[in-house]
Amino acid sequence: MYKKILLMTFLACISSQSYSFTVYKYTDENGVVTYTDQAKKGAQVFVFNDRMVERIENDVKLETHKHAAGETLLLHNNLYAPVEVELALENQANIAGGVKQPVSWVLPPRSKIRFLTLAPKDPALPLQYKPKLRYALGDPRLLPTTSQYALPWRGGPFRLTQGANGKYSHFTPKSRYALDIAMPVGTPIVAARAGVVVKIENQQTGRGTNPAGNFVRVLHDDGTMGVYLHLQKGSVSVSEGQRVVQGSLLARSGNTGNSTGPHLHFVVQRNIGLAVESIPFDFSQPVNSMPNFAVGGE
Repeated sequence: MYKKILLMTFLACISSQSYSFTVYKYTDENGVVTYTDQAKKGAQVFVFNDRMVERIENDVKLETHKHAAGETLLLHNNLYAPVEVELALENQANIAGGVKQPVSWVLPPRSKIRFLTLAPKDPALPLQYKPKLRYALGDPRLLPTTSQYALPWRGGPFRLTQGANGKYSHFTPKSRYALDIAMPVGTPIVAARAGVVVKIENQQTGRGTNPAGNFVRVLHDDGTMGVYLHLQKGSVSVSEGQRVVQGSLLARSGNTGNSTGPHLHFVVQRNIGLAVESIPFDFSQPVNSMPNFAVGGE
């Protein structure tokens, strides 16, 4: 407990700084672990990786269907969320008319469309091209509403240990407006807004392979997405495609992934145009108050 208090105190301090610096992890002769910006003898550099691993390449696929008239390119979206796609054809040869610029579209959830049909200039020769597909979760045409978010947990009161633009780890586009709230492992985590569960991870132990640890991503009706990170292994109680209402139990808080102590990392993101980034948001009440599910949200 003493180690955790030291760590949370240190994180609260550095999150208020206006610059970033190297963090060192130091264990003294009594086994007490401290985190500091001083390079003491025997200290190790603490490497924080805030890059969330969320693989969707198996869910967004380009398929080529060859036929007598040429080739048809099909796009599949197996996710429970819309996906913005951009397809460019490089090194084109023998394509009638050619494809002059990248072609963009927003694929609905769980859909397949005929995206392009290509015909050869010379039917005796093969079509030549190299497809380059870019994609991002969400529909960039939707605009966030101004509704506030309910506190996404039960119990407390708890303490904010790193806020928006925190220089310890909240400085990347995907996490710039994230909040870290210290809470005991096993705290119930609930939906801050109604929506559809898009992605989950539930089986990571400790630091694992994903810096986010176990997580739940919920797509809201206005196109924003609430993401709940560092959850307890095996605690996620919702499934992909499930509709949840505000206050629905999602999981329990944990200390998985690249987490420096038990806490919930909560962030709201949206597709800004082939890129998912965090956006500012407000809770309907102070973080250090007891949740009131009759206030705020949808």
